[in-house]
Amino acid sequence: MIAIIDHGLGNLRSVVKAFEHLGLASRLTRSPDEVGAASHLVVPGVGAFKDCMDNLEQLGLIRALRQGVERGKPYLGICLGLQILFTEGEEFGVHPGLDLIPGRVVRFRPGPKSGLKVPHMGWNRIQIQKESPVFSGIDSGSFFYFVHSFYGVPQDPGVISTTTDYGVRFASSLSMGSLYACQFHPEKSQEVGLRLLSNFGKL
Repeated sequence: MIAIIDHGLGNLRSVVKAFEHLGLASRLTRSPDEVGAASHLVVPGVGAFKDCMDNLEQLGLIRALRQGVERGKPYLGICLGLQILFTEGEEFGVHPGLDLIPGRVVRFRPGPKSGLKVPHMGWNRIQIQKESPVFSGIDSGSFFYFVHSFYGVPQDPGVISTTTDYGVRFASSLSMGSLYACQFHPEKSQEVGLRLLSNFGKL
C-alpha cells in the first residue's frame, strides 16, 4: 500500500487519483501507524516550507517518515515533498527541514532583464544527469509541469537525477538510496508523469 501523506497543503487528491488511474493501491493518510505499515511513502504538496514541517510535527509524522526512510521504504517527494528533505529552507526566514539530504532550499532570483517570472509555472524540460529507476522509459528532454518559487541546492551534486533551466540550472529531481523526489508535478504531467508514478509504484 502506498501511503500518500496528508499534511493539509496542496491538491493532494490529484495525486491519489493518479495512482488510482494506474491501478496502484494507495491511501491518503495522517496516521503514523498507517505510514509505518505502508510499503511506499509519497509526500506531495504545494505551500510554505515551514507550514509543512509544522503540520507534519503536529501530526506526529516526522518520526514515522524518518523511520520509513531508515528502513529503506521507497519515498517519493513531489514539489514541497522534495524541498522538506533538505537541511533548511529560506522561505519566510530560515527554517529546518528533515535534513535527509544535506543542502538548502533557495528562491529564484531572476534579474529584471531576464523576463522570467516567479513562480516558475508551466511546462519545462528535464535533462537526465544519472540513471534512476523512476525515469525508466522517460527520455532526457521530456516536458514536465512545474509550479514553484523555490528550489533545492544539495551539497552533493551526485544526488541530482535531472536538471532544468529557468534562468539558473537547478536540480529538478533527486535520488539517493530509496529516496526519490521531483520538483515538478508528475500527477499534472500527463503520460510521462504517469510513467514516473508507475515506475515508483513498482519499486
